[in-house]
Amino acid sequence: MKSVLTERAKLFLALGLGATLLAGNVRADNEQYFPLQSYRIGPYAAGGSGFFGGFIDYLQYVNAKDGGINGVKLTWSECETEYVVEKGVECYERLKKGLNGAPAAATNPLSVGIAYATLDRSTADKLPLITINHGRTDSTDGSVFPYIFPLQLNPYSEVSAIINYIGTQSGGLDKLKGKKIVTLYHGSPYGKETNPILELLAKKYGFELTLLEVPHPGNEQQSQWLNIRRTKPDWVILRGWGVMNPVALKTAQKTGFPVDHIIGNIWSNSEDDAAPAGKAAKGFISITTHPSGTQFPVLQDIEKYVIKEGKGNLEDPKRFGTVYYNLGVVNGILNVEAVKVAQEKFGKRPLTGEEVRWGFENIRLDDKRLQQLGALGLVQPLKLSCTDHEGGGAVRFQQWDGGKWKVISDWVLADRALLRPIIEESSHQYAKEKGITPRDCSKES
Repeated sequence: MKSVLTERAKLFLALGLGATLLAGNVRADNEQYFPLQSYRIGPYAAGGSGFFGGFIDYLQYVNAKDGGINGVKLTWSECETEYVVEKGVECYERLKKGLNGAPAAATNPLSVGIAYATLDRSTADKLPLITINHGRTDSTDGSVFPYIFPLQLNPYSEVSAIINYIGTQSGGLDKLKGKKIVTLYHGSPYGKETNPILELLAKKYGFELTLLEVPHPGNEQQSQWLNIRRTKPDWVILRGWGVMNPVALKTAQKTGFPVDHIIGNIWSNSEDDAAPAGKAAKGFISITTHPSGTQFPVLQDIEKYVIKEGKGNLEDPKRFGTVYYNLGVVNGILNVEAVKVAQEKFGKRPLTGEEVRWGFENIRLDDKRLQQLGALGLVQPLKLSCTDHEGGGAVRFQQWDGGKWKVISDWVLADRALLRPIIEESSHQYAKEKGITPRDCSKES
């Protein structure tokens, strides 16, 4: 993983904020602000720089092509967290009140630890917290967590979809009985969150589950893979992050485990995870909520209005259209769509976090709307509501051919009917502990 301290990253680290804040105290009366708790240095820099690069480029594209959202210009600033929780909280407090009068729309930290640490703060401040493809699973229940949005895919849906895929590859879910599945997981709250669901699914379908933890950051895995060699599993689920992923693939090759029976989760699915492993990664399978590539009209427009104008945010232009970059674009689409939807109700002006929250809960992305956005095939259809802050729960599977990812499946759905009661039990327990009265979603509109 790249952890080079670039001149830009040095500036972010020294100031704590991106260059946007250096504009002075000019009041922004017709701007919508996005505070970015980003990370461009450290062991997870590849994920942060790719994601925030795509997010910022999409905001730039909306400004360049459309003049913003209904005349409201989009603005942002970055605060370097290094993926450290304490710094993420500090950045949140520093940026939450907006910039030069422009109100904050939502926070997007792309960090489970920072999300957990700012969840209560976001709720108290009435500022949406977006945890796309990650975060606290029970925040799917918007009646208890009105300001938290694990968009597209929560962690429980993720592992449920993986097990459904393995079942399909085995000839049916009933054929999972007696199979051996190992989950190699990152030693963090993110890595551990899905273990209880995997245990539930193992009991339901009769497969033998082994859970193996890899301490952060994941540079040493020899003992875990020797354990895997002894266990002789049918499949290994790689629930990794950062440098842990290529190390896992290289170590698997050394111990003789077939890479085409390793399935990476949503944070083990990028070019930055596979390419550094070299030949050891060829055949590796992972899930994705979105494909890489630049064949989508919205990516082509970003190239036209931003990249070719010399305004692209990526340090390495070759990362344009990669998995992390495209996820940033998807996240930008969803954030901007929430503001657009909310403006239809509250007026075509800068909005408060409370108003943007309503916009997120009323996102309706069908094929027609995705076509209009130039994102058909890039973003899965989504329908959010007061009760459902995930909205999707589907993944596709992709395989690394040695140089790029190739999608090898249609959408595979999670067993949301199985998961929903578990989510509600957890969310309502949280509500009880916090003294929260869940919203009556039948009265929300």
